[in-house]
Amino acid sequence: MPNVPAAPAVPRRDQIRKEAARLFAARGFLGVGVDEIGKAVGISGPALYRHFSGKDAMLADLLIGISERLLEEGRRRAGEATDPDGALDALIVGHVDFALDDRDLITLHDRELLHLKEEDRRRVRRLQRAYVELWIEVVRQTYPTLAEPAAEPTARTAVHAVFGLLNSTPHSADRTGLSRSAMAGLLRGLAQGAFGAAAEQR
Repeated sequence: MPNVPAAPAVPRRDQIRKEAARLFAARGFLGVGVDEIGKAVGISGPALYRHFSGKDAMLADLLIGISERLLEEGRRRAGEATDPDGALDALIVGHVDFALDDRDLITLHDRELLHLKEEDRRRVRRLQRAYVELWIEVVRQTYPTLAEPAAEPTARTAVHAVFGLLNSTPHSADRTGLSRSAMAGLLRGLAQGAFGAAAEQR
């Protein structure tokens, strides 16, 4: 038999991120100890301090990291599109993937943002505002009726509404009975429909 290359090992820091996110989402930031996170990745609690200075640093790493990733990925997707319709669809598809694949991080943001240090919380908020503004810009380029100055509040409200729709998946995805691909297609269509409905209101 030919030798099959072994799958690359997941870096320890990434293992810690994944397990910390899972445990924080399931039990709450205050309900999880460092020792428990260490046990989940097969190391002692004190050994975690070689990777993170503590639970606060883990939470900040998770929430700042996903905010940076969403913004960078969103800018890349929108920039690679050949027209506004394609840019908006690319943003929707990217956020749907995030909503379905990183549900623990959505739960963390909803429940645990208040546990970040003030400086880290402000950084997350700045990144999120930039992400929202990116979507608003693309939505207004896609729908001429929303490009009018007076329509900016409608576009902004529609973007926040779509985020609410997509980010609700942690509370429903496991109970729908839909496959991942079916759920992704449904969310994509609902988001596109929401923006179309907002444009028709103008």
